[in-house]
Amino acid sequence: MSTPDAETELHRLLLAGLDGDEAAYRHFLQLLAGHLRAYLGRRLFGWPDDVEDLVQECLLAMHNKRHTYQPDQPLTAWVHAIARYKLIDLLRARGAREALHDPLDEEMPLYAASTHDAHDAQRDLMGMLQSLPDKQRRPIECVKIEGLSVAETARLTGLSESAVKVGIHRGLKALAARFGAARRLEGHA
Repeated sequence: MSTPDAETELHRLLLAGLDGDEAAYRHFLQLLAGHLRAYLGRRLFGWPDDVEDLVQECLLAMHNKRHTYQPDQPLTAWVHAIARYKLIDLLRARGAREALHDPLDEEMPLYAASTHDAHDAQRDLMGMLQSLPDKQRRPIECVKIEGLSVAETARLTGLSESAVKVGIHRGLKALAARFGAARRLEGHA
């Protein structure tokens, strides 16, 4: 389902549900849950166990706040706002201060085609990370994927905090160079 089609279908189902069509409302929640799983799965890459809990929290909040939805407004904005607030609450509770400073990608599509995209991206990223030396790979895994602080990563890996920061910087730079080279090759193919 493409983004405009998903928006249109979900909007139609929600309005029918708000008018008392229980089957349409159930279908709305089922479809929305799949889209939220994909969206939140990309944002919570290092915490896959939290995705389903957060999806359920979002759906419950949307159900409880369904009376606040204004039918003449885009459904995406309403859903996205609730999902963002729930995501921020989770990140704060986890003490993921570094993640709170990252932009929450206003441009990131909420209505993704499937959760397979997130799994494919995770597989690809893990493959790319394996190509890095341990001094770069481990700090990236700990800080950027698992959400540990630089100090926690230094204690865990036995590296100094400066070495952790340098490892992250160099590793990300190497990945960006490889990714850019791969994209340039694709453009010539």
